[in-house]
Amino acid sequence: MSTDNFGDVPMLEPYQAKYPAPFAVLGIRAVGERLTDIEYLPKGVATLPPLNELAERVCRQIERYLDDPEYEFDLPFEYHGTPFQCQVWRQISGIPAGRTLSYKDIARRLRTAPRPVGGACGANRIPIVIPCHRVVSTHGLGGFMKAKDGFPLDIKRWLLKHEGANR
Repeated sequence: MSTDNFGDVPMLEPYQAKYPAPFAVLGIRAVGERLTDIEYLPKGVATLPPLNELAERVCRQIERYLDDPEYEFDLPFEYHGTPFQCQVWRQISGIPAGRTLSYKDIARRLRTAPRPVGGACGANRIPIVIPCHRVVSTHGLGGFMKAKDGFPLDIKRWLLKHEGANR
């Protein structure tokens, strides 16, 4: 991460690829040899071919996932977050394609409440790889990317349908 001209405000590195998916353009960032971010950008944003080997590998694996929703990612990344967020993300990573767990289910496993689980889901910087779209409300779809409607929920619906989840 770099800083702006003032030397103390972190700025995100540029994307190493912008991959066109059916539901969004995926902005891919890597630092060194680790995937750090996948951001959902609106359809129509200019794409960017991979600028390095890791970005190429990420794009190839996303393509494989889009062809086969049961494809399991094998990418170098680290869980960057609070200890609690990392616990939640590890739980989410264990949810198989086509299945969902509720925020409440994960909260029970971690002996906490559903709302902080939702907060950890919203803080996930590498969605799809850590499949937070597989976490739903006990009474419906729930939120996604810190939103309760609009573009983010359209992405969540698309991903769950792609995987054959019954939500």
